[in-house]
Amino acid sequence: MARAQRFTDAALALFLPRSCVVCERLLDRNENGFVCGRCWSRLPLLAAPRCDRCGHPLPGDRCRWCDLLPPYVRAARSVCWAADAIGLGVVHALKYQGWHRIADEMARRMSHVDWPIDVVEERAALVPVPLSGKRLKQRGYNQSERLASALGRRWKLPVMTDALARTRHTETQTRLTPGERLRNVSNAFSATNPASIRGTHLILVDDVVTTAATLNACAAALCAGGARIVSFVTFGRAPALGDRW
Repeated sequence: MARAQRFTDAALALFLPRSCVVCERLLDRNENGFVCGRCWSRLPLLAAPRCDRCGHPLPGDRCRWCDLLPPYVRAARSVCWAADAIGLGVVHALKYQGWHRIADEMARRMSHVDWPIDVVEERAALVPVPLSGKRLKQRGYNQSERLASALGRRWKLPVMTDALARTRHTETQTRLTPGERLRNVSNAFSATNPASIRGTHLILVDDVVTTAATLNACAAALCAGGARIVSFVTFGRAPALGDRW
């Protein structure tokens, strides 16, 4: 059986060689994922020193990114900048190109970000940002749910897909101004299982954060539904003017 499997793998490698979903370079024989080691090594990580609360690189004595977060958001963490061909390439492969299994490789890196000790001790569950029914039908899966599932296995935390619902379809945030982003997601989410989240510290999971408008709207709904406090974790973070990346 093992010999037959090796033969099958060798035949597939010969006739259907795998390539990196980001740079399209042929993967080496010992590369088992969807992104090559060269791309992962060039991922633009957030620079240090970083803010203890929001994880954003500090340009000076005061963190400006924290101003985006309401008081019921305890902490936020991201792995890399979603700005160059590699950071954006990984996100786009998951979100728009159908490579949903890449979520496991992304979650592996998300699982290693550092947190304040109280977040590690208190976090009770992961909550993926929900998609609208229209978007879910178009995409076939929720990329945030895939990330949360893979991250939950590593952190040994439950994933609550029934804690939060999107109450209406919203336009993509990509081309909107900060003010338009806020209006677009205002009252677009609601807590759907208050009894299960009452008094908890929840971790919201998404692929990318830009102005935190979507995550803040989700956090507001969860806290209105009974959660005590919320933190954010994403794979990518979009840089603002003046950020070091």
